[in-house]
Amino acid sequence: MSETIYSTGKRKTAVARVWLKPGSGNIQVNHRPADEYFERETSRMIMRQPLELIEVLDQYDVVATVAGGGHSAQAEAMRHGISRALIAADPERRPSLKRAGFLTRDARKKERKKYGQPGARKRFQYSKR
Repeated sequence: MSETIYSTGKRKTAVARVWLKPGSGNIQVNHRPADEYFERETSRMIMRQPLELIEVLDQYDVVATVAGGGHSAQAEAMRHGISRALIAADPERRPSLKRAGFLTRDARKKERKKYGQPGARKRFQYSKR
């Protein structure tokens, strides 16, 4: 595999466009190093999970552009995108990534506010008398 593989990952309103190419393990997010872009250690760990699971962290360079959502959702969108790219590179990896749950698109989103109430679920205070 010498060519670049492209895939997308999503979470909430965050979308990650991921390019995976053979390299030395550099991860770049929005033209910045991943460790600089994701300030929280948790976000960095989440983003690297698929590469660590298959033990190819130092074999691929990842270039990603992320938009929308917050930092946590962006990290999870990147995890989704990287997992999809790894499968495109080698379909044999699918079972282990699937078992870890990295291929499932997390469909949970913010529920919309309903009319006649202050939020999605919260109701205005009820007074019997």
